[in-house]
Amino acid sequence: MVQEVEARSGSGYLLLVVLLVLQVATVAGVVFMPLLLKVLLGLVALLVFICWFGFYMVQPNQGKVLQLFGQYAGTDRTNGLRWANPLYSKKSVSLRVRNFESGRLKVNDSNGNPIEIAAVVVWRVVDTAEAVFEVDDYENYVTIQSEAALRNLATTYPYEHDQDDERLSLRSDANTIALKLKSEVQDRLQKAGVEVLEARLSHLAYSPEIAQAMLQRQQASAVLAARKIIVQGAVGMVADAIEQLKLQGVVELDGERKAAMVSNLLVVLCGDQQAKPVINTGTIYS
Repeated sequence: MVQEVEARSGSGYLLLVVLLVLQVATVAGVVFMPLLLKVLLGLVALLVFICWFGFYMVQPNQGKVLQLFGQYAGTDRTNGLRWANPLYSKKSVSLRVRNFESGRLKVNDSNGNPIEIAAVVVWRVVDTAEAVFEVDDYENYVTIQSEAALRNLATTYPYEHDQDDERLSLRSDANTIALKLKSEVQDRLQKAGVEVLEARLSHLAYSPEIAQAMLQRQQASAVLAARKIIVQGAVGMVADAIEQLKLQGVVELDGERKAAMVSNLLVVLCGDQQAKPVINTGTIYS
């Protein structure tokens, strides 16, 4: 594996002055010196002219990958005008932070439900040698591997877990899912010299063909959960009412009348509509 090393290069500002002076001096010598010196100075002038091709600029948050006849010679990250061997080939690699937003992918979650999912990945190059030499096109590699990690994550977890299900879900555990997505994307991009700064879901929804049905299911689950709480509270209230009647000696109820009272109280407490009271003008047994 090729890893980044610092290139051997120098400041271009001093060499700019030196080469300019040498170039003028050699050209003047070729014009005014004797023939033998003209040939020698001509060769020097040609060498100085070749040296001009060693200049290059390094912008902030940029690296220049230098190669000599296909062999990696190092990376120069020093900003400004630089000079290196004019025979070096120089490839620019951006070190800036970049965003990648996947398209909306249609996949099945762990329960087999079709969903639409998308993510935003924030990344940057930290090893220019790995980015250039270990993969064919590191930008395209980031795109493909990020989408592959997102698909794998979507199939590992359910869109929404049931009430008694303790598994993570894509919808309810957004922060934990984001950390797992970041970790999985980083594992895939490590060999490309890329660091993942953040990865987070940007879109999550059921596919249109089942969205209405799943909405009804969620509503039904919410209603059932609410009903369960109402029934639990109503049972406690009924038990407390019967116990208080018994302790205070307000009325003595046999089993049949106690059952009727429990039934009436549960209907009143658990009903969707307001109960209409009926006054019994007879005895308790008629």
